Amino acid sequence: MFRTATFLLLLSLVACKQQSKTTVVEPQVKDSIPLVYAEEKHFKNLRQVTFGGDNAEAYWSFDDEMLVFQSNFGDWGVGCDQIFTMDRGAIFETKKPPMVSTGMGRTTCSYFMPDNKHILYGSTHLADKECPEVPLRKNGKYVWPVYDTFDIFVADLEGNIVQQLTDEPGYDAEATVSPKGDKIVFTSDRSGDLELYTMDLDGSNVKQITNELGYDGGAFFSPDGTKLIFRASRPKTEEEIKEYKDLLRQGLVQPTEMELFICNADGSDLRQLTFLGNANWCPFFHPSGEKVLFSSNFEAERGFPFNLYLIDIDGKNLERVTHGETFDAFPVFSNNGKFLAFSSNRNNGGNRDTNLFIAEWVD
Repeated sequence: MFRTATFLLLLSLVACKQQSKTTVVEPQVKDSIPLVYAEEKHFKNLRQVTFGGDNAEAYWSFDDEMLVFQSNFGDWGVGCDQIFTMDRGAIFETKKPPMVSTGMGRTTCSYFMPDNKHILYGSTHLADKECPEVPLRKNGKYVWPVYDTFDIFVADLEGNIVQQLTDEPGYDAEATVSPKGDKIVFTSDRSGDLELYTMDLDGSNVKQITNELGYDGGAFFSPDGTKLIFRASRPKTEEEIKEYKDLLRQGLVQPTEMELFICNADGSDLRQLTFLGNANWCPFFHPSGEKVLFSSNFEAERGFPFNLYLIDIDGKNLERVTHGETFDAFPVFSNNGKFLAFSSNRNNGGNRDTNLFIAEWVD
């Protein structure tokens, strides 16, 4: 889960690391948009999909024909994040995509089910039809709210909820589906801490797979379904542990210090993948299963920019992929490995809009 609007407001409060002007590559195809910077050798024919609001967490259907994403774009008639779908080739410069959430409460972290006809997502609508408040800062520090009213639902592509997968008290969200089509991984605080759990597609057979103090979230399966990659905070000192627990009791987490962790799909062989400092998050496996693409501000002096990086699953060969001056995040490969969807502030006219982009991926 991630709140782009609040995060971008935070960015406006801190100074950006000074960078030299970046050259733009001419488009490879006549109709493509020249949005690829010269250093971004993995991108080809980058296409902007949305043009306003905060649009993020775009995930592919299993057949790569559609994507599902969340947006708070006011011109689409929503007051906070709701879930929308789109065909792979669509562009929403003047039109509105189909909304598949209820339009009530706040939603997050949608994902396609294996049949390509249903999606799952987290929503607070059972507790309140209105958008919950979004705290920005606590004791002068940036925080994310962890709403205890989030539960995970399955809906069809017409927006009809067909199943509620979780009904435990507390936070249940950040659900994604294994490429094998047999398991869901999600984050819950039902144990008193924010841990990862797996369940079958019908919500049964729930198993806790992490148990270390700290926020474990944003998990994704490897292409073969055997591993998980996720972001985590790991408070160590007495002061850090007290601050983490105090915030969590208030339904808050502080996401400014996170590293990536990798484990088997059952939680075994857990190990830390990055040791970069600052916020390393929204990881996604490369189609080979041997690398991970993620967003980080570890090279930033005071919070941003965020750029995309590749790293081998043994922690070697770190490579910078994007070269923006603001925010690139939420990278997600199509199942066939040909395309990459991600969110970015590029080409937003200098405002706080975060839009969706799709690139042809070049290894």
